[in-house]
Amino acid sequence: MSSALRASRPWLDPLRTAYLASGLTMNDLSGRVRFAKSKISELLRGVGLYPRWEIVYRLADELGMPNWPLYRLWSQAALETHRSSDWINGCTDRTTVTATHTTPPLDHGAFRELVESDYALYAQVFLDDDQRDNAVSDTFDRLWLSWNEALAHHDTRRYAWNILRTTVMARTPHRDGRPELGNAAFDTVALQNLTDPAHYANELDETVELFTAISRLPDRQLDVIVLRRLCGFTHESASALLGTSLATIRSDERHATRFLDSVIPPPRTEGTAP
Repeated sequence: MSSALRASRPWLDPLRTAYLASGLTMNDLSGRVRFAKSKISELLRGVGLYPRWEIVYRLADELGMPNWPLYRLWSQAALETHRSSDWINGCTDRTTVTATHTTPPLDHGAFRELVESDYALYAQVFLDDDQRDNAVSDTFDRLWLSWNEALAHHDTRRYAWNILRTTVMARTPHRDGRPELGNAAFDTVALQNLTDPAHYANELDETVELFTAISRLPDRQLDVIVLRRLCGFTHESASALLGTSLATIRSDERHATRFLDSVIPPPRTEGTAP
């Protein structure tokens, strides 16, 4: 997947979903928005040059999508694909981003208020402050674009968590296909409380080893361990955040702990040969 397509996914995927759900043919859409069918097809397939806002705006308007979160996701992706602020502003000066859709649904706003700080704690384990904030903001914009689908899902919390996870992991450095948690090692309480350089080095080595092992866990177990061990969530609060049963949380934690214990040797005591 190209870097441009990867950056566009947060706004392109909801646009594709809305198009498929609309029942419109490509000919229908072309006639309504007055853009060539080939141009629309190219945009929806994520190929060619990064699209100007005008065509994205017209498609979204025709498909009944809120344009304000879409615009924010489009402009963020434009920056990530090395488009300049001048280019972005030039695309939008002649196209009105109306104020009629700037306020999300009330229940979306209530949900955001409920979980936003917890989402930030999770994202902080993988990302620096700026990337964390962008990932959380993008998550709620993406959720706004698919809010009706989220409400129709059997558990809105689980639906929203999947969007957060996808957004965070898209920004997280990976090694051998698994997310890196190295930056979080420097923020652990154990390391912050150490003043002796030798103890700090030993604790750091052990922490990095633990985080490497955590990164190898299956996705669901990784999330549970991150929330429980690194963010300090109770079983109950992790269950509520993930939209997963309490029994599943405890089962995932048991399996994850068993794996971590199997791959991380116990600490050596003084006088024990290496």
